[in-house]
Amino acid sequence: MNLIVGASGMLGGEICRLLREQGKGVRALVRGSSNPEKLASLEGLGAETVQGDLKDPASLEAACRDATAVISTASSPISRQGGDSIESVDRQGHLNLIEAAERAGVKQFVLISFPSIDISFPLQSAKRAAEERLRRGRMTHTILQPTCFMEVWLSPALGFDPAHGTAQIYGNGHNKISWISFQDVAQFVVAALGNDRAAQAVIKLGGPHALSPLEVVQLAEQLTGKAITVQHVPEDALRAQHSAATDPLQQSFAALMLCYAHGDVIDMKDTLRVLPVPHMKSVREYLPTIA
Repeated sequence: MNLIVGASGMLGGEICRLLREQGKGVRALVRGSSNPEKLASLEGLGAETVQGDLKDPASLEAACRDATAVISTASSPISRQGGDSIESVDRQGHLNLIEAAERAGVKQFVLISFPSIDISFPLQSAKRAAEERLRRGRMTHTILQPTCFMEVWLSPALGFDPAHGTAQIYGNGHNKISWISFQDVAQFVVAALGNDRAAQAVIKLGGPHALSPLEVVQLAEQLTGKAITVQHVPEDALRAQHSAATDPLQQSFAALMLCYAHGDVIDMKDTLRVLPVPHMKSVREYLPTIA
């Protein structure tokens, strides 16, 4: 049985779908406040749903019982529910989950994190604390660190809106990023389960092609046949936002935007030998879905 924490989210739901397609057991940790439509979708896949919360250690004990693997995609910037915070979910919540999984005899723990960024911020500190606890623990662990999700960073929600001819870019837009799809991250998670070559490993994940944000804009213009107006958010403004922020979440968002501005190119050659994925979605394949 595979316990998915964060199952009602975009990535967690896709992991559940892939596992069920392979006929593998899925137990989805959900909260009482979870969207009923998402719950119905999980149950429609054949997933077992169990109520629990990273902030409630007792509920995690029950959720981990008889599980062979735990996969966590949960993060407070994604959930944004009452009482959630970087400290309560990303740090302490995951420490609670790791402790519960160890006590239940779980064999493998897969944690979704992100690559190290050369700037201090609360979300990164919380993720590294969970990673370090896994390294010191008894379970086989696999830490996956995907770079920028194209469905998040290249979306109207963050100002990238080719359908309306506008694009917001963080920094000068010249630095390349190995944009990755959440669907491919889900494939890597499934490939890591029970894979000895992924044991006790920290694996960075990127997509098939590294493109600068301005190159993505040019590609979108080619696909739509119309000009896109680009608005830049200068790095100086992002640094000022990071320095001035008193809220941990806002400081973390500013740091992640700085990471985007600096670029992040990941060579996937060795990773694809360890975790073979037959096809990875490109930015070119993704753009028509928002254009």
